[in-house]
Amino acid sequence: MSTITDPPYSFVPHHKSPEDPGEDPMVFAFRGRDMLVMDDLTLPPITQIDEHGFEAVRRQYLGALNGRHCYSAELPADAKESGGLRFANLHMLFGSLGDEIHAVAGRAVQIVEWDRTHQFCGGCAEPTVLSEMDRSRACPSCKIPMYPRLSPAMIVSVERGDEILLARSPHFPAGIMSVLAGFVEPGESAEEAVKREVFEETAITVKNVSYFSSQAWPFPNSLMLGFRADYESGDIQIDGEEIVAAEWFKADEMPSFFPGRVSISQWLIHDFLKRNGIDPSS
Repeated sequence: MSTITDPPYSFVPHHKSPEDPGEDPMVFAFRGRDMLVMDDLTLPPITQIDEHGFEAVRRQYLGALNGRHCYSAELPADAKESGGLRFANLHMLFGSLGDEIHAVAGRAVQIVEWDRTHQFCGGCAEPTVLSEMDRSRACPSCKIPMYPRLSPAMIVSVERGDEILLARSPHFPAGIMSVLAGFVEPGESAEEAVKREVFEETAITVKNVSYFSSQAWPFPNSLMLGFRADYESGDIQIDGEEIVAAEWFKADEMPSFFPGRVSISQWLIHDFLKRNGIDPSS
């Protein structure tokens, strides 16, 4: 039977560092949003980080991954690459770190950024202090807790029989299409956000919105909530700015989409293909 000391998951988050971090804690060190890695794009041991003289501006305890304590560290903006250690954006590290370590790295970069940007109260400019009770900072004067920012966003596979609605952002690589996505507005549910975003971006109305899956997406601090939805009515209309192309595609006539299986957009497209008899790996 699972207990507090034997949880049914590999990473146990916590805000308070243990007295003994162990002989080989994992350190996720960032210069801005770029993480310190070895030349093979894997996490360097703490001994190697120390040997090359990297000094943290601030450190944060993250929790434990499979019993191994994990820390994030904010390095100075002028920190230089040294002796087989380099900086890389998390986008580059899918596959090289492993899913579990990459997930902790995504948590780490968000906590580093939150800690850096909440050193002072936004109301009175008083220096903030770390809470002993949870992951927050607070102003001694205003008493307002400040938690790490988390931005919920929806992403949806809109389907019309054996067709899927794919669109292209001007920021995508050439030729790439993907499913629709957008941020949840204050006061609306994720399902309401699905209907609004699809209509705003394509003038299509949808029905039968159903939950698919979720994914933490630290670019910069989103929680992606994945859905499927059925076409209800409308003809595609786009603004040419936020969305520069949108079309219906049959499963056997798909355009280019982001390769791999690392993001929830890929999971949704692969799920559509499989349900329509297409092997996405072929």
